[in-house]
Amino acid sequence: MDIKQYTSKLGKQARAASRLLAGATTQAKNTALLAMADILLESQSKVLQENQKDLEQGRKNGLDDALLDRLALNKERIEGMAEGLHQIAALADPVGGITDLNYRPSGIQVGRMRVPLGVVAIIYESRPNVTADAAALCLKSGNAALLRGGSEAAHSNQAIAGCIHAGLEKAQLPINAVQVIDITDRAVVGELITMPQYIDVVVPRGGKGLIERISKGATVPVIKHLHGICHVYIDAKADKNKALQIAINAKTHRYGVCNAMETLLIDEVVAADILPSLASMYDEKGVELRGCDRTRSILPSIQPATDQDWDTEYLAPILSIRVVDGLDGAIEHLHQHSSGHTESIVTEDLGSARRFLSEVDSSSVMVNASTRFADGFEYGLGAEIGISTDKIHARGPVGLEGLTSQKYIVIGDGHIRK
Repeated sequence: MDIKQYTSKLGKQARAASRLLAGATTQAKNTALLAMADILLESQSKVLQENQKDLEQGRKNGLDDALLDRLALNKERIEGMAEGLHQIAALADPVGGITDLNYRPSGIQVGRMRVPLGVVAIIYESRPNVTADAAALCLKSGNAALLRGGSEAAHSNQAIAGCIHAGLEKAQLPINAVQVIDITDRAVVGELITMPQYIDVVVPRGGKGLIERISKGATVPVIKHLHGICHVYIDAKADKNKALQIAINAKTHRYGVCNAMETLLIDEVVAADILPSLASMYDEKGVELRGCDRTRSILPSIQPATDQDWDTEYLAPILSIRVVDGLDGAIEHLHQHSSGHTESIVTEDLGSARRFLSEVDSSSVMVNASTRFADGFEYGLGAEIGISTDKIHARGPVGLEGLTSQKYIVIGDGHIRK
């Protein structure tokens, strides 16, 4: 098969479908989403059967337990996918919304209308549920989607794609509005990310290697984040109970996620009081601690932190700890080592909280809350397409609004410029 011809065909079909979707009504899009959910539940046995093929192949290929768990589907996970489709259907449709419509001295009205991006290519690994989530978010925001999942989930993704297409047909929307690529050749990705004539934006979801490769090779815009080096800073005026709860939750709620805390910063004023309690709690959870010299003067049994530790996304039960000289020291550390994902301060001092919110330049900045809240669902966006640490267009969890843009609209009544 000629990969270039294949991807060009998909791109042309997606572009044509995107033009039809741009004018689709909210009712039609919601009808499709709800139909997809119903068909997915009705097709559980087939989807699970296809998922078993992927799991068997994954075991033969030596996938580790964590990857097999992400790949596996069951009744509860399929029901969760269906629920996600219902939640997205219930969200407000951003497309067509008009804001800032004002009269100008000339008599014309100028405003902005929210519009779809066009064609979104999403390249992801392992989790088959991303197929349903990505399709739903793109559809509701009026975008055509080209979905390229990992080869390890090929059978599962095609089974879910069948449910998606059946839902689109039921709503009389073009089935090419969502195309799930059915060949696993990696050359497909190289073609997808270099087709600006057909693709408007690429969203990679997966490991650092995948995201780096796409970011370097793409000739179309990319919505992405490379690292999730998230921090919690415990201020001198923190409530101790809040600090303990947040620091434990941010690290141990889940390890292999991008919004887990990787570095804990703590003011030297309270370090000796709080760190022993935290160390005991982390020890119970099996978390390995690595600390700076001042941290190790309080916790002498932990490993020394290296310069590399401050720039490492562990995605594992490992935590680096640094004692800092107050808020100034914490902000300076963040300026040097933050990946721009999520940072949180624990404090009862309003001035410190405001300063942290103003001066810390990350896509999510929090006060007295766990970094684990940096998530589209928790932010009320429904499912998310990913997290963006870029500063242009979309930033933070990317939901429906992040998959749209704005255009200026001008309304006149025979007005001419003088």
